[in-house]
Amino acid sequence: MKLHILQLSFAHVTSKEFKSIRNGEVLKASTIKKIEKAKNISLTSIKETLTKHGVTFITQQSEFYPQLLKEIYDPPYVLYVKGDLKVLQTNFLGVIGSRKASFYTTHVLKRLLPNLKALSIVSGLAYGADDIAHYISLENGLNTVGVLAFGHDIHYPKSTFKTRERMEEVCCTISEYPPGTPIKKHQFVERNRIIAGISHGVLVTEAEEKSGSLITLEMAMDENRHVFCVPGNITSPLSLGVNERLKEGAILVTNSDDILIELNV
Repeated sequence: MKLHILQLSFAHVTSKEFKSIRNGEVLKASTIKKIEKAKNISLTSIKETLTKHGVTFITQQSEFYPQLLKEIYDPPYVLYVKGDLKVLQTNFLGVIGSRKASFYTTHVLKRLLPNLKALSIVSGLAYGADDIAHYISLENGLNTVGVLAFGHDIHYPKSTFKTRERMEEVCCTISEYPPGTPIKKHQFVERNRIIAGISHGVLVTEAEEKSGSLITLEMAMDENRHVFCVPGNITSPLSLGVNERLKEGAILVTNSDDILIELNV
């Protein structure tokens, strides 16, 4: 991450708050260094940028910061949020899958998600399975949160923009990157750790043998989250990844109770 992005991310931490955090040894040394680099940044310009785009921010000290996310190895100190902060206090299920998701993903999620009203659905607002999960959640009155891999003044891909607008009206989108942060490939992997970290469990619908969704699944396993997979057609390339994970011990899901019972919600 470039210096100016680091500065933007931590510039709103006041000197008093910084001293309190540092003395209490709440933050890692690497995080403290980031904050030190930010102490000369203009708070006024940052606040103007956030206000312009209707974005607020929370730190790990906020009541709205998701508790599970605090527990991961590398939690973002700051989350930029557009929408309803209260949604972040709910219990999350991550839903991920292939960008090439077939109608099977749509059919599966239409069957599963309406019965998961005790959970909020979190995904990455990508084309394919992510967008399908967000859309079906909205259509069925479930909370859903999109995790962005860039600043809130940017959107990618264009095909999911309308879904994002609806989410920000009734739920929210979040990012660890402040407005002005451009799209970079490595940020999508960093985004995935937030999806895994904020969730009690992660569900994969379809995934190729070397799908990026499987990276998120591995992150979930590393953080001791529940890993759920929907079994797929053994002749479909989109099922290779999930079927392999099922053989390795992922929880097989054929109905919503398989998730609810495991998560005890």
